[in-house]
Amino acid sequence: MLITVETSSVDQTRAIAASLAELARPGDLILMAGDLGAGKTAFTQGFGFGLGVTAPITSPTFTIAQVYSGRLTLHHLDVYRLDQLNEVLDIGIAELLDEGGVTLIEWGDQILPILPADFLEIRLAYGEEDDDRVLSLRTIGAGWAARSRALESAVAGWCTDGDLTIDD
Repeated sequence: MLITVETSSVDQTRAIAASLAELARPGDLILMAGDLGAGKTAFTQGFGFGLGVTAPITSPTFTIAQVYSGRLTLHHLDVYRLDQLNEVLDIGIAELLDEGGVTLIEWGDQILPILPADFLEIRLAYGEEDDDRVLSLRTIGAGWAARSRALESAVAGWCTDGDLTIDD
């Protein structure tokens, strides 16, 4: 299933992410993709807020991985600078997923071959105006697919009529 949502501010993108965090379960994996500056870290900030994270969430571009405490542990990874899949394996993604927290990976589409086939993909794209973004949410595997209706409800509450598109 694919859900497409249009936002007109960073705050609205964060609010949608916070709403999605309410659906998070231990072991969840969320992949984020999009151009530089499209809002992946802002999305993670909102998601962390929704999990009750109080520490400032910043981009882990140079540290590769950061961990935050909330209702669930939030693992925030940025694999943009990694050149080979082996480098990603060295981070211990399998272990992170087994720990029971939630893992959000910026540029996650670059490492699909080594990830389990059960995740929520968030694609962020620029909209018409400077602060406009188009978020496309796609469920892969049974874990997130089982929450399809909850996903629809979570994002519909933050949109005006006509800004929500759902394709089965």
